[in-house]
Amino acid sequence: MQDSEIRPGERVKGVHFTEDTLAVDLIDGRTIIEPLVWYPRLLDATSEQRRNWTVGGAGYGIHWPDIDEDLSTAGLLRGAPAAPEPVRARG
Repeated sequence: MQDSEIRPGERVKGVHFTEDTLAVDLIDGRTIIEPLVWYPRLLDATSEQRRNWTVGGAGYGIHWPDIDEDLSTAGLLRGAPAAPEPVRARG
């Protein structure tokens, strides 16, 4: 059985970075810390691009418009790295 219950405490409160981690603070007081290498777009982004984030998805998502990256608290809590970028055909 998959747990799909909505948990209001898992909404995003804040986002911050260290040199090699992404940390997301939740409104229930927990902080999710993930290795930045799991998110190549964020890893390659400038500090300014990383700071430019918005909350989306009714509070359960984070969007970085400058690099077109979206993460959810559900995925972060599962420890799910970003999906690999598709290989583009040479034209």
